[in-house]
Amino acid sequence: MPNNLTFIDFCSGIGAGRLGLQNLGLNCLAFSEIDKNAEETYRKFFGAEEQNFGDLMKINTKELPNFDMMIAGFPCQSFSINGQRKGMKDERGQIIYGLIKIMKDKNLKYFILENVKGLVNHEGGESLRIILDELDKAGYKVFYKVLNSLNYGVPQMRERIYFVGVRKNLVKKNKEFFWPEPIKTPNIKTYLMDKEKLEFDKDHKSYNTFIKYLNNKYNKNKHEIEKILEKDGVVIDTRQSDLRLYDGCVPTLRTGRHGIMYVRDNKFRKLSGFESLLLQGFPQEIAKKAKGQIIDSHLLSQAGNAMTVSTIQSVGQSLLNFISN
Repeated sequence: MPNNLTFIDFCSGIGAGRLGLQNLGLNCLAFSEIDKNAEETYRKFFGAEEQNFGDLMKINTKELPNFDMMIAGFPCQSFSINGQRKGMKDERGQIIYGLIKIMKDKNLKYFILENVKGLVNHEGGESLRIILDELDKAGYKVFYKVLNSLNYGVPQMRERIYFVGVRKNLVKKNKEFFWPEPIKTPNIKTYLMDKEKLEFDKDHKSYNTFIKYLNNKYNKNKHEIEKILEKDGVVIDTRQSDLRLYDGCVPTLRTGRHGIMYVRDNKFRKLSGFESLLLQGFPQEIAKKAKGQIIDSHLLSQAGNAMTVSTIQSVGQSLLNFISN
């Protein structure tokens, strides 16, 4: 098993992809991130001495150490249904070309990339076709599939497209790539456990806003607070026009979605930044390094922008299985 592989963490965010690969025994040499708040959290998790190469579009690849693999959750806003969907026309959509340049310059053996599910049908599938064509021309055999984090170790509904690439000269003839098999979704109550997070009740200014929301023209007479509070563990998501209830899981964490609540002991509680990290697969001992050290709203945004640790670990294991022996 090639568990001594080295990698660099590009578009790293707070390092969820890194952690997933480290869990498999791979060695991270450096990272690349331009968001200073995300970098602060990253260093809380992995150490102040970690080397950040900054903007990958400006990297002199000769200055990068030699490494085997790239992990990158390249910017998804340009393909997301929640954004303007400018795709390859957006400056952020051009990041894929910067990643491919690094792959070619460093003659990388392998990569794992992640993006939103919306990339699949963006511009009628044209954006996906372009990306696959460019990766093929760069010399890689590419496998891709949409996976849901709900099936890979966390109780979060999070569909993302994953790309696994292997340099063509390393692909064994007739060797088949197997994506990870789904596993049972864990109990959500072990994730919604931040005892220090204040309960959301009438003493909070935003509580009255929530009550008005329940009584707007879209939700009036649909939900009774007393009935919701009887459902211990139920997750509540407030959207622009409606309120949705989830049993046993949370909806997709997103950068701009901070309104998720849940019920515990017949009281409303807001999802905390610490809990959002757990829902992205960060273990408690690592998530605790940011708790009380990073502003909660920043953690919620950063978790929403992150990859899922357990899903990357599962995909990484499938890659290791493919290239073993």
